Amino acid sequence: MTVKIPSVAVVYERLLHAFGSQGWWPADTPFEMMVGAVLTQHTAWGNVEKALVRLKANGAFSPLGLLAMPEGDLAECIRPAGIYRVKARRLRALLQFFVTQYEGDIAQMARSERLREALLGVAGIGPETADCIVLYAAGQPSFVVDAYTRRIFGRLGLIDEGMNYEAIRAFFMAHLPEGVALYGEYHALIVALGKAFCRPKPLCAGCPLRDLCAYATETN
Repeated sequence: MTVKIPSVAVVYERLLHAFGSQGWWPADTPFEMMVGAVLTQHTAWGNVEKALVRLKANGAFSPLGLLAMPEGDLAECIRPAGIYRVKARRLRALLQFFVTQYEGDIAQMARSERLREALLGVAGIGPETADCIVLYAAGQPSFVVDAYTRRIFGRLGLIDEGMNYEAIRAFFMAHLPEGVALYGEYHALIVALGKAFCRPKPLCAGCPLRDLCAYATETN
């Protein structure tokens, strides 16, 4: 049976109906979101939450407070997040950038017209992390692409296997109305689907996109 490739708008509506609003990003403040964006690289969110609890318990959970910590102490605090020495260096680089460029002020950062470009110049901040910060902390419209996005929309036939990050991001931003709330919700819904159904070995039974997915039709 041939399945017609769905539009990104149809996929969004189907996911929203299936999972409901996700209320992302899972952080109490934009600053916590920025820290979490670095810590979540290559690890599960549960590990990030443990690291955040340890950072907050230290009593110095602010841009200047974390910068004042010796790098070894910072690394030890975030040990649950994995590759903690590397992440400590990356987090310090982001904090230094945040304090130097924007005086540690989220509102000032949010007004930056070239924020994404500036973030990509910070050591250890790649496109996905930068877009998360731009979207969820600064409130600027920038679509986030992750492994779930590649897997789900590759299986749906909407993107090609060889497309790089920037091409995939551009595809979504060209096919959706520009909007911080829409981009943020869509990314969260993609994560929800990826965790629940569209795993490396997919659980196609019960997936809300099953009838739209050529992969599910071909393999089941």
